[in-house]
Amino acid sequence: MFTSFQPADLSTLTLVEKRAMLKSLKENIKAHAALVRDAKVAQKLQKAENAETRRQAAIDKARAKLEKLLNKTQPVGRLAIKANKKPSKATVTKLDMLDKANKKPSKATVTKLDMLEANEIAAKFAAKKAV
Repeated sequence: MFTSFQPADLSTLTLVEKRAMLKSLKENIKAHAALVRDAKVAQKLQKAENAETRRQAAIDKARAKLEKLLNKTQPVGRLAIKANKKPSKATVTKLDMLDKANKKPSKATVTKLDMLEANEIAAKFAAKKAV
């Protein structure tokens, strides 16, 4: 873009030639300055467009979160964490086993028959107290 010249060349040029060279150099500088200015403006516009895109993406993400919170179709927060946990392995605390020798339920659990029997006994006591 710039024309290169040697300082030794200037001594051989006439005044008219020097003025013409100076004029062309000024025009070249103006054109280059305009190109740099246009490039900076384009860069600023691109930067502003990128910022707007990121801002809009953040807004969309926040709106999606808000919609999810307002829907309440699925648990949110600690309830969601609790719901998504893998269940632990089941542990058996009491066994409903038959005593092999007596063919009766073991003492570790209360069966339905035992509860019915206990209810009958309680009803008898309540009837005796009422009389």
